[in-house]
Amino acid sequence: MAFLPLPQPFDFALTTERFRAFGPDLANLWADGTLHHAVGAREVRIAAAPGGVDVEPLDAETEPVVAKLLGLPFDLGAFAAWAAGDEVLAEVVPRLAGFRPSLGPDPFESLVGTIVSQQVSLQSARAIRNRLVERFGTKVGLAWAFPSRETIAAATDAQLLECGFSRAKATFVLGIARSDLDFAALVPLPDDEVKARLTALHGVGEWTADWYLARHLARPHAWPWGDLVLRKALAALYGGLDAREARERFHPHENLSAHYLLLAQRTP
Repeated sequence: MAFLPLPQPFDFALTTERFRAFGPDLANLWADGTLHHAVGAREVRIAAAPGGVDVEPLDAETEPVVAKLLGLPFDLGAFAAWAAGDEVLAEVVPRLAGFRPSLGPDPFESLVGTIVSQQVSLQSARAIRNRLVERFGTKVGLAWAFPSRETIAAATDAQLLECGFSRAKATFVLGIARSDLDFAALVPLPDDEVKARLTALHGVGEWTADWYLARHLARPHAWPWGDLVLRKALAALYGGLDAREARERFHPHENLSAHYLLLAQRTP
């Protein structure tokens, strides 16, 4: 394996926690302390190492994917300094030091994964997503490559229903796969324009668009206020603070605040 140094502090176990918390994730498979992920036709293996991670293979194609999986776009230093002034985060952030929220490297996979999670438990969403991956993806080593947009576009409603999709979600996902949405064109746009283009698609509401901004584009001001689990975290940790009204409280680090509060609830 090749060594990839990472900004410190960095906690590999906390950063990859979401791939274990809701059951095995076939596209981001945790096995024997190593994260397995498919990049093209190759399996990439990522393991903890002092000062960073060991990655095999590590090259120009795999390194950007690893960087997103390990949340490297986030500025934890600035966040920690700001969080010291908040009564709750001042305790949460040091306790979870080194946690970098993992990002979805592929835009289509990120959007589909969020749609699958609409109005169901995260355990149920993981199971449905895994069935989709097994039905339409490709096994690469221990992990599976998430099915391509073209593959899903060629699927039928009946096939997605067999994976556990509701009829509405099957329609949403097939519509996105077959749409003319240019994911690359979203990258340079401001948050509001990204949300406008995404919510113009059938089945993509504000909650889905907010999580796309947060977990794929790593936008610092993304605030998924409609998320039920985030609302429960705010109620528990801040004594009933309203999620929508709370946005200003966490500016300019809304995205990282949301991720840290959610993880704090899962790992008390």
